[in-house]
Amino acid sequence: MDKLSFQNPLFITYAIAASIMILKAVLMSWLTVIRMMQVKGGFRSPEDSKKTILNPRPSAEQLAPNEYVDRIRRIQLNDLENLPFFLVAGFLFILTEPSLMLAQWLLYGYVVSRLLHFAAYFTARTHDTRATLWTVGSVILIFMTSWTLFVAWRA
Repeated sequence: MDKLSFQNPLFITYAIAASIMILKAVLMSWLTVIRMMQVKGGFRSPEDSKKTILNPRPSAEQLAPNEYVDRIRRIQLNDLENLPFFLVAGFLFILTEPSLMLAQWLLYGYVVSRLLHFAAYFTARTHDTRATLWTVGSVILIFMTSWTLFVAWRA
């Protein structure tokens, strides 16, 4: 069986986890835009405060920081800092052919930790809560990467 095919349950597990994480990251951009339109502010670039069909009454205040919008930007930045590591580490990990159960626990565990991290950040939970959820995902990445390094070293 080809390791990189949808006949391989390990690859399916990775594909599902990676797809969920990519969709979540992409949807954050949409959530940022929605929030900017709701408050008609939190814009970043000077040209964003020009008169257009979507912005009929521009003002300089639209470029001021807006916590409602910036919270989503911080969540997205956190995703962009963490997602590439997951995509690479998870892909290399499944190439080592771990047990399906281990792969599911780790890959889906990472997804759950990131979704809970999002919920905690979105609802303004304490840093301790967010840090705990981030740590779970980080430990999973460290484990998968160490496992891959060990298998590659022995090959």
